[in-house]
Amino acid sequence: MCPALNYVSRESEFLALPARDGVTPAIISQFEQLMWCYYQDYGRKFPWRQTDNPYHILVSEIMLQQTQTSRVLHQYKPFIEAFPDFATLAASPLIDVLKAWQGLGYNRRAVALHRIAHRVVDDFNGELPSSAQLLQRLPGIGPYTASALQAIAFNRPVVFIETNIRAVFIFFFFHQREVVTDKDISHLVDATLDRTNPREWYYALFDYGAMLKKRMKLSERSAHYTKQSVFKGSNREMRGRILRTLLVSSPMAEGKLIEEVQGSPAQIKRNIELLQKEGFLAVTRNMVSIT
Repeated sequence: MCPALNYVSRESEFLALPARDGVTPAIISQFEQLMWCYYQDYGRKFPWRQTDNPYHILVSEIMLQQTQTSRVLHQYKPFIEAFPDFATLAASPLIDVLKAWQGLGYNRRAVALHRIAHRVVDDFNGELPSSAQLLQRLPGIGPYTASALQAIAFNRPVVFIETNIRAVFIFFFFHQREVVTDKDISHLVDATLDRTNPREWYYALFDYGAMLKKRMKLSERSAHYTKQSVFKGSNREMRGRILRTLLVSSPMAEGKLIEEVQGSPAQIKRNIELLQKEGFLAVTRNMVSIT
């Protein structure tokens, strides 16, 4: 049982300890207790945390990349209901997947997920592989996502770092440093990792980090921080408008599509070409369609 805690007060008590004493076992134990107690009191409830189904967790991990949890919460259940497993997702036309993805942005993630489903069905008998090496062979899965899937989908004690985890370790262990690298953080993530229950431990870190980020700016102290580019008027906005138009009516004559999307014809044509190269679109005799 956790005692009643004033988390801000406990944070203040903790902050001077690592600088004074180093990262001792006692300090690690104190840090772990703080994370677990916060999670017990304030841990967030999400449907993707109520399952150990690797496919469902993969869907949530792809959705959560660069997208707020509130938006994912709105889209996750309908997506899982429409595509409950790899086989159903692989057998579905891409246009249906993109329609279900609307509202999440970064549509290339939907294409990657669709391609992953094909690979898993064709090469792994419909079962998501659990090794990092095999996971990284799947479309759109790099070292971070492979490690996150090992920890979250398969409950393996694998070290990985994402934005909320960075916030936690920057705050507690690098309180007075202006620039912190993931290399600085990774050995602490390893030292504090709960090796018997890594999935829940990472959930606790996610939630504490999300709370900290509402109170203060921590991400900008990471050496890996990059400011998100302006969306309005960007190619990303243009690509979204092209796809939304085609989701309503596909195929469409290229001239009609340019008229419907509105904007610079040259920019629209350039983005149609890019979407075609990336596998979103097919262009045949000036007719544009979602593949």
